[in-house]
Amino acid sequence: MLDWLFTTLRMNVEIPLFLSLLLGYSLGRVKIAGISLGDVTATLLAALVIGQIGIHISPDVKIIFFMFYLFAVGYSAGPQFVRGLFSGGLQQALFAVLVCGLSLGSVYLAVRIAGYDVGIAAGLYAGSTTTSSALGLSQTAIEQSSLAASAKAASAQILPAAFSISYVIGTFGSVVMLGILGPRLLNIDLPAACRDYARRIGGADDDRGSPKAWHQYVARAFLIDPQSAIAGLTVGQTEHFFHNHRMYIGRVRRNGAVVEATVDMVLEAGDVVAIAGAREVLLEEVGKALREVDDPELLGVSIEGTDILITARSIHRKTLRELAQMPETRGIFLTEIRRGAMSVAIPILPETQLFRGDVVRVTGRPADISAAAGRFGYLDRETERADIAFIGAAIVIGALIGSLTLKIGEVPLTLSTAGGVLLVGLLLGWLRSIRPAFGRVPRATSWFMNSIGLNMFIAVVGLTAGPGIVAGLKELGVVFVAWTVFAAALPMLLSLYIGKYLFRFDDAIVLGCCAGSRTAAAALSMITDRAGSQIPAIGYSVGYATSSTILTLLGIVIVLIS
Repeated sequence: MLDWLFTTLRMNVEIPLFLSLLLGYSLGRVKIAGISLGDVTATLLAALVIGQIGIHISPDVKIIFFMFYLFAVGYSAGPQFVRGLFSGGLQQALFAVLVCGLSLGSVYLAVRIAGYDVGIAAGLYAGSTTTSSALGLSQTAIEQSSLAASAKAASAQILPAAFSISYVIGTFGSVVMLGILGPRLLNIDLPAACRDYARRIGGADDDRGSPKAWHQYVARAFLIDPQSAIAGLTVGQTEHFFHNHRMYIGRVRRNGAVVEATVDMVLEAGDVVAIAGAREVLLEEVGKALREVDDPELLGVSIEGTDILITARSIHRKTLRELAQMPETRGIFLTEIRRGAMSVAIPILPETQLFRGDVVRVTGRPADISAAAGRFGYLDRETERADIAFIGAAIVIGALIGSLTLKIGEVPLTLSTAGGVLLVGLLLGWLRSIRPAFGRVPRATSWFMNSIGLNMFIAVVGLTAGPGIVAGLKELGVVFVAWTVFAAALPMLLSLYIGKYLFRFDDAIVLGCCAGSRTAAAALSMITDRAGSQIPAIGYSVGYATSSTILTLLGIVIVLIS
């Protein structure tokens, strides 16, 4: 029975590939003490185990999926990467560049002292920085290097083992160092710092990045009595009557007829008004001043929730307080802000700024949303269709650029096809944030390319390296674990103090900046959980976009200098 199963797996490589994904995605979700292995690590470990039976897969398979992954990363990170370089995120981008340098330096120092070869160096770098994408660039750089064929083969065998060990340590280490020890080392009361930050920028942080079990914004009908203070006021005055709470009067029933409300329309006793706003405001404020009535016809207005991609230069860096005063925002309610390649949830506070490339979720009447989108950017209504021709063209152009080689003496320098695709993805992602008429890649498509592309690549690496993993682990030994802890912990430890005392980031976001500069999504999750707030995520997106690009490209550098 086992002979038949092993033979079937060897002859049909698609089965072990998808079996690795099945086990990886299943085991990757299992949490122990709030920490999980993650899809990538679990997929690699599953593939390494399955690969023990000896499975041969063409290396072209992993290259194809890796191209999908790199394009998706570049396309998603492009707007934040460019903003970090040329706009308000420059300080966070510079911090990320410094941390990337420290990450490379710590690995190089460990490799030099321990005397590791280029294969171990590449695996240690990609794993300790949890930059899976660097693995592909390092492998390509090794294959194109002037090393002897035997040295290349030895590196290919040991690299996955070094990566798998150091990736696990790097992932868990980022959670422990940044999420658990970070606040203690910096003497930060994270929940208090987030509350103070929220007060300073004009609001109360209610963790709006978390999904709610009820609709936050609703519409209700209220009767204006003759003795009401509302009688005689205009619609515009009434909308700002209740302690400046944001609300909207869309329709009015007058003398039995339903009419559309205008800002200068004067409300009269006996009118029934349809008021939309936050549920608690309508219940606690409006409900005390006006009598609620049941009027299904008046409230029968078509409402939708949709995304707007911010592209307008006039909106860039505007605060929500400023945007709320614009006529185009009347009648719509902001429910979510997503930023960066990881779609990080940004708190909705009066002084929260919007940037080009942000995606905001709004609720309101279709006509009002369309009017706002015309001023803000591009109405990104949900669709399942992606511009596949655009994706294909981007990968082709990027691969052609990356295939170019520059020789300095006898040393060939090249981005590799993978590096070229990443850079083209960054450029096109940024271009679409300011010219959204082309190259639509829905969020779900981008996620699929990112997740499946990377994990298929990792599965091929693991299955191919499986037979040599046991020997590799014996060769690396406990000493390698110690060097991995050193290489992973040193830059994170230094980044905490550099971020707080040299760059002087706010206590509420400094840990988010550190997590972004290490592309540590697991650490950010722990930080926001311990803070009870999404505010630390404000510091994450620019650092992530910058570091995900630089750390990936440094996968070539570690091969060149080792």
